[in-house]
Amino acid sequence: MYTIQANASGTRTIGVSEENLKTVEKYALFSQLIDSNGIVDESVLEKLRLNVRSLIAAQEEDSKDLLDLCIDVIYHGSMKTFGLQQLIKLYLNWLNMQSSDEE
Repeated sequence: MYTIQANASGTRTIGVSEENLKTVEKYALFSQLIDSNGIVDESVLEKLRLNVRSLIAAQEEDSKDLLDLCIDVIYHGSMKTFGLQQLIKLYLNWLNMQSSDEE
């Protein structure tokens, strides 16, 4: 279990599981999410939420992994743009660790 900071002051945190990160990877949720300016703002968070909702609606089979990601992280009460930035950083670090483990 990983913990990300949800606000700049550090008073709020969100727990992120290994399964949550695998779900982000499986559905490539961060692919094409951020504009060329590289800024994570409210519109980016809303875009992510809409993308996940669309994926869940389009799923014919069980989408428990996406639902868990929504409940645990994306729709968490403390999730704001700062938290999303931290989630993206965690995901990138996690990907790097996965690649180095494979080598």
